[in-house]
Parts: sequence; structure tokens; C-alpha cells
Amino acid sequence: MAKELRTELRVLDIDDAEQIRVADDLVKQYGDFADDYLVPQVFFEENGKIQHVFTGFSEGVKVTEARWNDFFASKFYQAKLN
Repeated sequence: MAKELRTELRVLDIDDAEQIRVADDLVKQYGDFADDYLVPQVFFEENGKIQHVFTGFSEGVKVTEARWNDFFASKFYQAKLN
């Protein structure tokens, strides 16, 4: 996705204590926060503004994969490619 959008990708490792703090702050401020929030959560940052665009699904990987496919086909994402 980052290559398609010609943008930087930042992945936070939930097994790294410092990165957990960064992820928690990001999700608390912009995402779908709960004490045991779901991953992945995906954000776009443009012009200093952060927008939450995707959260994984607790129903399983297949459901999350299907929603990713829906996201990639969405008008929102397709517009970002242009």
C-alpha cells in the first residue's frame, strides 16, 4: 500500500515496550480504542492530520482479509491512488 501511495510506512511492533506506548497513544487519540484494542489499525497522515481508516476484526483473519479487499476497492482508497 505504501508503495502504491508513494508514502512512508510506519509499523509499530506490539512486542516492543516503547512502540506499544506510541501505538497506544495513536489509537487512544485517533483510533478504535479499548483496553484490549484490535490490530491492525491503519492511519493515514496528510498535511499534519491523522485519519483512522481501518481496524482488524475479532472474528478472524479471513474476515479482516475480506474487509481489506473491500477497503482496497473503495472509492476512498482509489481516490488516494490518483
